[in-house]
Amino acid sequence: MKFYIATDHAGVDLKDYTVELLKEKGHEVIDLGPFDKERVDYPDYAVKVAQSVLTDSVSQGILICGSGIGMSMAANRFHGIRAALCHDAYTAQVARQHNDANILCFGERIVGRGVAESIIDSWLASSFEGGRHCGRVEKIESIQG
Repeated sequence: MKFYIATDHAGVDLKDYTVELLKEKGHEVIDLGPFDKERVDYPDYAVKVAQSVLTDSVSQGILICGSGIGMSMAANRFHGIRAALCHDAYTAQVARQHNDANILCFGERIVGRGVAESIIDSWLASSFEGGRHCGRVEKIESIQG
């Protein structure tokens, strides 16, 4: 699977770890930055990942910041993006199975490496179930704010 990944200055360490983890698991990873801890604005990086995922329909995204909240809010501004803020393996699983989430968000200040790995493993092991969830996802996609 191909992943686009980005962070802000508060998630660089966990992003770097996540990039290596995904590569070790055999996935293609496009790191959209930043590459140091100099202060940046998370919406700029959420835009990069969301636009990449929308352009490359077989890909998924990962966004990391201090809490994951800002990244998920910014990414969800894009029609067609379903960014899920996940704090554990279960939320990652149901985000994929029930909501067909295409961007995973989490926070470096919230989850450590071990929890991040379990979140990623659950995300990778899960896929959209369809069925009764299709109508709900269609309703999400039809919302015009």
